[in-house]
Amino acid sequence: MFPITDTARHLILIFGSFGLAFVVALALAKPFITLLHKYKIGKQIRELGMDGRKAELFNQLHQKKSGTPTMGGILIWATAIIVIGFSIILNKLGYFEHSLWNRSETFLPVFTLITVAILGALDDYFNIRGWGTSKGINVKPKLFWLTLFAGLGAWWFYAKLGYDAIHLPGIGDFEIGWWYIPLFVFIIMASANAVNITDGLDGLAGGLSIIAFTGFGCIAYAKGLLILTAFCGVIGGATLAFLWFNIQPAKFYMGDTGALALGATLGVIAMLTNSVAVLPFIGFIFVIETLSVIIQMTSKKLRNGKKIFKIAPIHHHFEAIGWPEAQIVMRFWMIGGIMTLLGVIIGLIGMGI
Repeated sequence: MFPITDTARHLILIFGSFGLAFVVALALAKPFITLLHKYKIGKQIRELGMDGRKAELFNQLHQKKSGTPTMGGILIWATAIIVIGFSIILNKLGYFEHSLWNRSETFLPVFTLITVAILGALDDYFNIRGWGTSKGINVKPKLFWLTLFAGLGAWWFYAKLGYDAIHLPGIGDFEIGWWYIPLFVFIIMASANAVNITDGLDGLAGGLSIIAFTGFGCIAYAKGLLILTAFCGVIGGATLAFLWFNIQPAKFYMGDTGALALGATLGVIAMLTNSVAVLPFIGFIFVIETLSVIIQMTSKKLRNGKKIFKIAPIHHHFEAIGWPEAQIVMRFWMIGGIMTLLGVIIGLIGMGI
C-alpha cells in the first residue's frame, strides 16, 4: 500500500472540510427555509435610503422581494459550528488528526464570525418586525457594537499575539506599532460593511464570498496555516450550499447575520495571514460597491442632491438602466474571480513563491 504523503493529508482535510460543510448545509437548507416560512421570518423592504430620504427607486426595483425569508446566513455560521464541533469530537476520539478549533489559527475568525453574526441577527429581527426608522438597528448603535468587536480583536492581535507590522508584496514588512490597532478596526469595519452593501441581488454576495474565501484559503495554505485553510473551506462549502437556494429566484436571503459576519471574518483572515495589501484585489467588487455608495452620498451632499448613479450601490444602478439581475450577478462574479486570482498571484509572488 502506498504511504499517504503530507500533501495528500492536507488536501483530504481541506476538501473534506469543504465537502462536509456543503453536505451538512445542503441537508439543513430545505427544513430551515420551511422553518423561516412557518415563523414568517420575511424581509421588509426599506423605505429610507442611507441619506434618510425615501428610497422610491429601490422600492420599485425590489418590492416584489418583500416577504422572502431572510436570516439565511444562520445556515452558514451554524454549519461552521457543527463541522468544527464534529472535528473536535473526532480528534478527541483519535479518529481525526486535526481539530478545526485551533487557538493560533481559527479562534479569532470563529469568534468574529459568531459575535458579528449575532449582531446581524438582531438587525435582521428588527427589520422583520419593522422596528426602527430604517427597519433595523439604527446606524449609530450598529456601528458602535461593530467597532467594539473590531477593537477587541485589534487589541488581541496587537497585545496578545504581537502583530504590529503589515506586509507589502514584493517589498517587505513594515512595522507600524500601535497604528496597527486603528488599521485593524478600519479593515474589519470596512470589510463587514462592504459585503453587507454588496448583498443586494440574488446570489451576488454569496458567490463573491466563496471566491474571496477561496483566495485567502490559497494564501493561508502557502503560509503554512493548514487549519485556517480548512476553515476557509468550511465557510466556502457552507456558503455554496446557501447559494444553491439563493440564486435567482432566491428561496431565502443571507441577511445581515450572514453578510456582516462573512465580511468581518474575511477581514480578520486578511489580518491573520498578513495579507491586507491584497484584500482590495480579492474583495475588488466589495470595494467598488462601497466606493459607489461613498461617491453617491458625497455628490448629493456637495452638489445639491445631484447624483452620479441612478441608485447606489452600483449593482442597483445597472438594474435601473435595464440590466437583468442574473446578468449583473454573473458579470460581477467573473470580475471578482479574475481580480481574486490576480490578488492571490500578487500575494504569492510577494512571498517569494
